[in-house]
Amino acid sequence: MVDQQGRKNVSLVELDRFCRSVLVACGANDTTADAVTRAMMHGTRHGVDSHGVRLLDHYVRVLEGGRIKKAPEMKVVNAFGAIETLDAGDGHGALATYTAMDHAVALAGKFGIGAVGIRNSSHFGPAGAYSMEAARRGYIGFTFCNSDSFVRLHGGAQRFHGTNPIAVAVPSAQENPWLLDMATSAIPFNRVLLYRSTGTELPQAVASDASGIDTRDAEAVDMLAPLGGEFGFKGAGLAGLAEILSAVVTGMRLSFDIPGMMSQDMATPRGLGAFVLAIKPDAFGDQATFDAGMMRYLEVLRNSPTREGQRVMAPGDREWAVAAEREKNGVVIDPATREAFSALGQKYGVTLQG
Repeated sequence: MVDQQGRKNVSLVELDRFCRSVLVACGANDTTADAVTRAMMHGTRHGVDSHGVRLLDHYVRVLEGGRIKKAPEMKVVNAFGAIETLDAGDGHGALATYTAMDHAVALAGKFGIGAVGIRNSSHFGPAGAYSMEAARRGYIGFTFCNSDSFVRLHGGAQRFHGTNPIAVAVPSAQENPWLLDMATSAIPFNRVLLYRSTGTELPQAVASDASGIDTRDAEAVDMLAPLGGEFGFKGAGLAGLAEILSAVVTGMRLSFDIPGMMSQDMATPRGLGAFVLAIKPDAFGDQATFDAGMMRYLEVLRNSPTREGQRVMAPGDREWAVAAEREKNGVVIDPATREAFSALGQKYGVTLQG
């Protein structure tokens, strides 16, 4: 399939193969290559392109530079009932967070709830990927992470919080989960990079220049606005929640103390924290009641009255629609990512078909 600019679509299967092959070729062990590819493909499959395969080039650079270990040793360093702390050993955030959610689900299976704090991690890509792992197994999954400062406070004029995502996935019988995956900034910084690559103008009031003045020019962006526009104190508060769970609880660096993701130093670990939580729905009652409640909720939501020309959707509905289309037709790779893939392919002897 070819788009209006004459660019070919690349199948999701081919993108998965290419990413795995490049990661293995650069020296990542199999578990790291698998986790990183799964996380990136979650983003690309569901239309979260800012956190999809466009991250491959950056991940290869930090793996090669030593910031992220290619074969990390992860271990549980603290356990108390339904709580664990996982030391990621400066491994990739995707491997750390998939591992942590596996542990959280196991704990929830025993106690009804399981929480795992993550230490010494790194950028993990799309937060929804990890919450979805819980939902696929019938559990409610929560994922939080902080990141280096890039978001001003409400009324502020300097970087304070990271984009500090929050993701929640809730299983629903016989259909896709309810999935909320959001940055607590108005948009994630990776979307700014994507807009720079495509020459697209930013929406209103989502980013600021170095003086804290709103700008729609992606090239002029120095910081992001908190979620909420005129009520941005709500987004700043949610960012603070993610900050406390990810950094304060785990003893990791606060956003304003984390070295920049895009810095020139690709050798020094950044020391990120993260936090995941899994809940077993039928621990509170019976599964049939939970399933009926979710089905009733989603049915009424999707069939509720709409304003003229509008449509209501449950969180995740857009993502499932995009995934269905991309499973069928593949995806167009943006120009900057296509160029990076070409260079990676030449360096590691891997060819991208499409």
